[in-house]
Amino acid sequence: MAAKTSVFYLTESLACATSGTDVTDTVDLGAYVDVADRQGVLVHQADFIWQGQNATGAWEPLLTALNGDGEGCIQVTDLNRGSMVFADDRALVASATISTDSSNHATYTGSDLFPDNFGPTSAQGGRIVINDQMYVRARWTGAIDSNKAVRCVVRMKVSVIGLNQKDFMAIALQSTAADN
Repeated sequence: MAAKTSVFYLTESLACATSGTDVTDTVDLGAYVDVADRQGVLVHQADFIWQGQNATGAWEPLLTALNGDGEGCIQVTDLNRGSMVFADDRALVASATISTDSSNHATYTGSDLFPDNFGPTSAQGGRIVINDQMYVRARWTGAIDSNKAVRCVVRMKVSVIGLNQKDFMAIALQSTAADN
């Protein structure tokens, strides 16, 4: 496996304005993934930033956008499942959760990245994606103030890599199996 690029960042932002409703978007990888050259995207790290959004669309502290306790979840997958998935789903690339306790003005967060075991040691601990899109889905459950939103930004540290034929085929087979 050879690195085709240095590290760069892909960013996607989702705004949850209605409690319990999924919000989705995609991250286009078409310019980076090339099947003929066995080229994919290695996700080294995924960071999730939770913020409040006021009625004018501007940033505000998360807890001021809320009207009580709440819980958020965001997931990045390499296949479109159409809903939130469990942690054992092979399409899951990264995810995060947050819980807010408005009476104590506290938040509790956690996030994870689901790595592959393909390629040399330098790729271990990251997730290789060979699909032309990643799917981002977020949901907030809890009271959101009127005309406000909870925004979650996912910022992924990635690089474009070349894979040997065996690793590329293994990833393609895993992705196909995960599609079922």
